Amino acid sequence: MRGDPVELVTGVLLAGGLSRRMGGGDKCLRDLAGKPMLAHVIERLRPQVGAMVINANGDPERFAAFGLDVVPDTVGGFAGPLAGVLAGMRWSATRAPEAQWIVTVSTDAPFLPLDLTRRFLEAIGDAPRTIAMAASGEDVHPVIGLWPVALADDLEEQLNAGVRKVLHWTGRHASVVVDFPFLCFNGRKVDPFFNANTPEELDEARDLIESRSP
Repeated sequence: MRGDPVELVTGVLLAGGLSRRMGGGDKCLRDLAGKPMLAHVIERLRPQVGAMVINANGDPERFAAFGLDVVPDTVGGFAGPLAGVLAGMRWSATRAPEAQWIVTVSTDAPFLPLDLTRRFLEAIGDAPRTIAMAASGEDVHPVIGLWPVALADDLEEQLNAGVRKVLHWTGRHASVVVDFPFLCFNGRKVDPFFNANTPEELDEARDLIESRSP
């Protein structure tokens, strides 16, 4: 690859969930230490990618303050995270055609690793059609992954055939799981993929951020 390989990766911020456990609405727009949780995610991912897009359904204007394109699912009926992966692939192929991959992240995960994209790229090595998925501890986080844009047609076909579970689709292709170490917040070990799904977890994220402040 010529230049910085992360420029060949488009970041896709998955904000298409229903947020039932947070009480509905866009949990990524909830305040976290003085700014929307989504702003924390963007800050951590932006240096790791070339282009960036938000995947969300409904009125895109609610994300206008972030200055990013908003692309809805291309498969109807809230088909889950794979629909967001496909939407990101299609957007990237059109708007960032030089990108060979997309990297997807949850928009409720404010402590994402700062080396996420580079470690994914290192893990796939010279196998550009390989999918990479994140893990921490003993948990795999299949929503957080690196996806070859070249697999978009196959993904669309499988979604139209009713496939919804991420691992059901990734099982059709070469894949690798990349383990990330826990973070340390004031002596406390924290999962880098900690996600704030509930009001209580959002409060916990606030406490963690405050514990890191000088």
